[in-house]
Amino acid sequence: MKNLSLIIFISFFYSYTFAFQDREVKDEDEISDQIQQLLSGAESSIFRYNFDDAITKLDSSIVLSRSINHKRYTALSSNILANLRYIKHEYESANTHIKNAIAIQKEIGDDIGLAYSYIQYAKILDLQKKFSEAQDYLDRAENIYDSDNREQLGLVALNRGVLSLHRGDDYEDALTHFRNAEIYLSNSENEYEKSRLNYYRSSAHLFLGDLGKAEESARKALDLAYENGFAGMMISGNRRLSAIHEVNKQPDTALAYLKESYEIKDSIYNMNEAELAREVNSRYGQDALKNTLSALTLQNAEQEKSLKVNKLTTILSVALITILSLLTLSLYKNNNLRARANDLLQKKNTELTLAKENAEKASLAKAQFLSTITHELRTPLYAVTGLTHLLLEESPTENQKEHLNSLKFSGEYLLSLINNILDLNKLEANKVEVMSTTFNLKRRISDVLVALKNSADEKNTSIHLSFDDSIPTKLKGDPLKISQILINLIGNSIKFTENGDIWISVYKLKQLNETVYLSFQIKDNGEGISKEKQKAIFENFTQGSTQINRKFGGTGLGLSIVKNLLSLLNSEITLESDLGKGSKFTFELKFEALENPAITAQTPKEEKPVALSNDIMIDKRILIVEDNKINQMITRKILEKNKVICDVADNGTIAIDKVQNNHFDLILMDIHMPGISGIEATIEIRKFNKEIPVIALTAVTLDENLDEFYLNGFNDIIPKPYKTEEFFHKINRYLAASAKATT
Repeated sequence: MKNLSLIIFISFFYSYTFAFQDREVKDEDEISDQIQQLLSGAESSIFRYNFDDAITKLDSSIVLSRSINHKRYTALSSNILANLRYIKHEYESANTHIKNAIAIQKEIGDDIGLAYSYIQYAKILDLQKKFSEAQDYLDRAENIYDSDNREQLGLVALNRGVLSLHRGDDYEDALTHFRNAEIYLSNSENEYEKSRLNYYRSSAHLFLGDLGKAEESARKALDLAYENGFAGMMISGNRRLSAIHEVNKQPDTALAYLKESYEIKDSIYNMNEAELAREVNSRYGQDALKNTLSALTLQNAEQEKSLKVNKLTTILSVALITILSLLTLSLYKNNNLRARANDLLQKKNTELTLAKENAEKASLAKAQFLSTITHELRTPLYAVTGLTHLLLEESPTENQKEHLNSLKFSGEYLLSLINNILDLNKLEANKVEVMSTTFNLKRRISDVLVALKNSADEKNTSIHLSFDDSIPTKLKGDPLKISQILINLIGNSIKFTENGDIWISVYKLKQLNETVYLSFQIKDNGEGISKEKQKAIFENFTQGSTQINRKFGGTGLGLSIVKNLLSLLNSEITLESDLGKGSKFTFELKFEALENPAITAQTPKEEKPVALSNDIMIDKRILIVEDNKINQMITRKILEKNKVICDVADNGTIAIDKVQNNHFDLILMDIHMPGISGIEATIEIRKFNKEIPVIALTAVTLDENLDEFYLNGFNDIIPKPYKTEEFFHKINRYLAASAKATT
């Protein structure tokens, strides 16, 4: 054995030495040409899924690049190698190679190469679902290119479209990017990216339900793939056409395309398998086998001459067989152990699945329990707050007034706690849906500030609003959730800021076509939050410290609700704070812009709303639909103190009959009643009276969708228990509107 190893080593050494001595020294230009040919061949092999050939060429190009210390080619080789690993879904390896390329290109100042690497890195991050980072690297690449780099700008636009497609948030936005990419790539010879463009455009049309355009784009992608031998695009294109024909109820055609896809995939596998065989054959070819045979013949001749060596070989052979036997036994035992471990793992997986299902059931039960208990708390709390309001208006003594004010504060605090628990419960139970409606953001923020003015005045805190005038007047989004986020954040700042200031800033980050991106900042100079508490402050029932909890009160739910609402709107909040110096909360949102400020500036200004007074309620007829006798009495007394003529209906059926036979200026409708519900009663009333204002007076539950009230004929909603100011404000507003309509 030793003689054989020595002969093989000597043969290899001399053959390598002679080859080295005979090799001519090439200058750098020749090596550069050879590197370019290798890189071009590697890219071509990658597009054809001939990965073995591509790796061989890339390894050679890296060795040659390093031999002449050509860092740009070294970086380009790493970039192409990253693309190969990306196509094979080996993301860790792809990340390593692309980061190596970026580091070298930054070092040598190769901006164009760096931009190309940024695009490649964005593609890798995209498939890892790191969408924000991918968007950032596409922005970096676009900032490097100028208008002359049309093909490169086309690649940026193409990958922006793919990013929008994978995020699944805006397929029309994806099609816009694809149209831009097509314009940039119109004169390009990069047939692979054109094929890729048509493939992803087909995906966007398919998601939007336009099967005709989806098929047209898929066929263009497939034609380019067949013309140029792009194996991966052949597989994907056939699969896409199979899916389209399956949706079109054409199973035979769909099956044919699917079979074609699998046949191409099998041929690629066979191609790479054959390449591996050729590599083995080249490494251990016939010449090597002949040399080995000669060496073995010589060794046998020598062994015959030496009996001692023969015996030693026999002993070693027996020892090897013994070791192999023991190894086989060990493998057998390990296999049995692995089988038992697999059985145990499967059992544990079953137990974990059962535990997960039980946990989900428990979570649902908790959500339903919280919904029920908060609803049940609202009914007696309505009596507490209503009776407190009535007693405060009956000229109590100073001592009584002090006690009643304390009772009013406790009722309002309990109401705030119930509302926060219900909001959080809805968010955790996935019962909250995102609306899309037109609204005026500046007016919405002003309404929030008006609602919080009294709280700020009590703390002697000034609120300053800075609103970017370039923000479009009409936006499309979810105004209710925007208000809820701002109320929680500004209310939190008011709570922890005394004799101080709060600054609210809203400005436009950018606008792409009809999509506008806005930044919101709420900054105060209040108590602040310590560094160690900043990460946990957005969790449920978490506050800055026990001392802060004792000093300011609260449950620690407001910021958790904000975080969950922003997550629902595909955004996140950031916090900067120093203990004793204040805090700054920042988040970003995107909206659809429907009207620009430049246009609205030329239109007549909207009239300011007329101040409302309770005098408008005098002698107005209001129907109270409520099954709870205590609630009937409280609502009736509150209204009659303002000289309102009240009538009461115990259920929805009586309410329908009274509205048909009597004149009322407004209806206060409870929702949960025996017999028909308030919603059903309102639907019936709207069949013969579409003008009378109907306001839902209800304790909101987990299962109720507020949009359903408006869709079924309600004008507004007053959640129970209500604040008396809000109660009168909404009633006065609709009575005033009705009076204006009749004049």
